[in-house]
Parts: sequence; structure tokens; C-alpha cells
Amino acid sequence: MERTYLIRTFGCQMNEHDSERIAGMLTADGMTPTDDVADARVVVFNTCAIRENADNRLYGNLGHLKPLKEADPSRRVVVAGCLAQKDRGEIQRRAPWVDVVIGTHALPHLLELLTASETDGQQMDVREYTEIFPSALPAARHDDFRAWVSIAPGCDNACTFCIVPLVRGPQRSRSIGDILAEVQGLADRGVVEVTLLGQNVNTYGRDVSVPGSSSRPLFAELLRQVGGVDGIRRVRFTSPHPHDFTPDVIEAMAETPTVCEHIHFPLQSGSDRVLKAMRRSYRRDRYLGWLDAIRTAVPDVAVSTDVIVGFPGESETDFAQTLDVVGRARFDSAYTFQYSPRPGTRAATFDDQVPKEVVQERFDRLVELQQGISLERSLAQVGGMFEVLVEGVGKRGPSTQARTRTNRIVHLPGALDPGTFVHARITGASAHHLAGELAASPEAVAV
Repeated sequence: MERTYLIRTFGCQMNEHDSERIAGMLTADGMTPTDDVADARVVVFNTCAIRENADNRLYGNLGHLKPLKEADPSRRVVVAGCLAQKDRGEIQRRAPWVDVVIGTHALPHLLELLTASETDGQQMDVREYTEIFPSALPAARHDDFRAWVSIAPGCDNACTFCIVPLVRGPQRSRSIGDILAEVQGLADRGVVEVTLLGQNVNTYGRDVSVPGSSSRPLFAELLRQVGGVDGIRRVRFTSPHPHDFTPDVIEAMAETPTVCEHIHFPLQSGSDRVLKAMRRSYRRDRYLGWLDAIRTAVPDVAVSTDVIVGFPGESETDFAQTLDVVGRARFDSAYTFQYSPRPGTRAATFDDQVPKEVVQERFDRLVELQQGISLERSLAQVGGMFEVLVEGVGKRGPSTQARTRTNRIVHLPGALDPGTFVHARITGASAHHLAGELAASPEAVAV
């Protein structure tokens, strides 16, 4: 029987990056991917632990898999990622048909754990330290023209709502030489767009030093050097922390032509009182000042953000201040979340949890406000001409999906080759995507 695997990924871009590495290891071991879970000899759930529904999704998926496992005990079931790091042995207690639990620091050992599970039963590796950066592992990517590049996994912040430091550990920056070598290798293989990944990318380098020097590499320097790699036409990064978004990073964005005019700039709350309770090291006026500085230096920049509704103790006044900041900031898009207490975080122990019905009502108001702003920002693009990178088949009828440098999705008529650049004129807009047509004389550049 053919050796096949299926990977289902939940959560952030770092999980997407790790899933590419899991796929790379399984492929290197002679396995082939499948989209049919019934055909998969190895099923991997690469999990997220940020919100409570992540737990529900995992155990729901595992429940659906139980009959297939019972019908064929040789099938291997793997739970990886942040929830594996957090829940550890609880996963195999609740779902005894799981063969391997592998945490965020143990990915290089996946194949040996799978082999051991065939003869020795259930396996678990949730070590606390990364010995080999996942980026050093082979990768099997969905696209030939785009790539995630991990630069600094882990986080040294102590936000009271966030579980990332618990499941990803402290920040560990890769050497600038290793990162540049990876990016150059990607460019040599036809990749034209890279996204630099980290839980807090703009503190990159603070935990390492340059060989033969006491100086430390800085994120701004890394942006410039990655942006100068021959063959790379677009550089993105996510996610920065507002407090660490220093003037040199703004200058690097403005002065490096390949760095895209888009930034994810997490707000979390517009209330100074709530920001203090969250242990976010900025306040509303300072945040808006940084945003003004970025827009002054990069006038066409698009800004996305994160906002949490219903953090413990949030009053109606606090929430009104969040609405005020969102209205003043005019974000192009926002990821809005209802606060979810996560075991292991300080905020989960706070007494003043906000009732669910209050959180829902506030959340609906925030979404309505942001939807209007997003539509306004999208409509401003109509009539403009933009270079877009073709990503693949669109989800809306016979169309092609492409993306601008400002991270806006554009739907174009007809079929175009993924990985090509074309110029598009924007003809319509909604809150979350644009419609366009090819320029009169499109210049498609194949990668």
C-alpha cells in the first residue's frame, strides 16, 4: 500500500511554516501527500493553543478519526504544535488512539517517534528547548514562488493573555548568515516573495551577537539585507510589537524597495487601563503616534491589527476607548477576537471575567465599525493601477486570485499562471477584497 500522509494545520503563520517542515520530512522519507484522510497512512494535526476553540477543534477532529484508526490500527495519528506542547499527556489520555504527541521544540525527531510508535506504542516528546531550528529541516511548500522564513521563534514578552511564551519558549534568533543563506537558496529556486516570521520580529538579534564583535544584528539591518537578495521581489514580515518598532525599522521599510507597504501592528485594546492589565508596554496615544510616523515615512502603507474584546475587567468605558482608537487609526483590516482564558496565563486567574453576552455585544459593534472602515479603505483603491502577484485559482467563479504589495486580495477574470506578476486596474471593492482587470498591455513576468 502506498505510504501517504495528510497534514491539517490550525493557527498562525509559524504553524504553517512548521507544517511545511513536517511535510518535508515525511516526503524525504518516501511518503506522498493526500487530501483524503481515509487514504492517509499518517495523519498529522498541527495545532494552535491561542484560543479555547482550538482545543475543541482538535478533539473534534480526533473524534472523527477514531473509527478510521480502529479499522486500521497501523495508521499513525500525530498531534503536533502548540497544543501538543501545552496539553502533553492529556491528549493521549483523552484520545488514546493518538500515537505521537510532538511539541514545538521536537519537530526534528518526528520520524524516529513515528518508527518507535510502531513497535513500542505511544510516544511523546515535549522537550523545552529547540536544538535544531525547524528552518534547517527539509520543506515541502504549497507554492514554488512564496516562502515563510523563520528568523526568531519564541517570545520574551509577558502579556498576561498570551500563551505563546509557554508553548514556544524564549526568543531564539537565528544567525543573520543562516537567514540570508536560506533566502538566497529560495531565490535560486524561483521564490520571489519571502515573509520573515517571528513572535516578535522586531526584537530579532537581541539575544545573539555578531561573530568577532560585541554588536548585535538588528531587525532593520536584516530587512535591508534580505531585501537586497538578488531575485527576491517582495519582502514581508510578521508580527512586530509596537513598542519595539523603532525609527530604524521605519527607515528600512521606506528605503528598501522590495519591502512591501504593509504592516501588521497589533493594538489589542484602546484603553490604557486594559493595556496596563495586559502588560502591553505602550499606551493609546503612543501607539497612534507610532502609526502616524509609519504612515508619514511610508505614505501608501496598509495597516492590519489585532483587537481583543472582553479582556477581564474591561468596562464599557474601556471598550468605548477601543472603538475610538480603531476609528482614529483607520485600519485596513483587523483580526478581532473575543477574549478566551488560557490555562497557564496570568489573565486566566483574574476574577473579573466579562460575561459572555456582554463580550458578544461589544464584539458585534467592533466588527461593524471595522467593516465600514475596511470598505472605505478598499473603495479608495478603485481606479488605481497596481502590480499584483498571481497566487492561483480564485474562489469566486472562473477567476484568478492575486495580491498587491499592500496585502490586498484582487480577483481577476480568467486564468493566469501562479507566480507571475501582472498589472491590474481596480474596478470594484468590498471590505475584504478587490476586483480588477488586467492592464491594457499586461506584462506578465514568469518566475
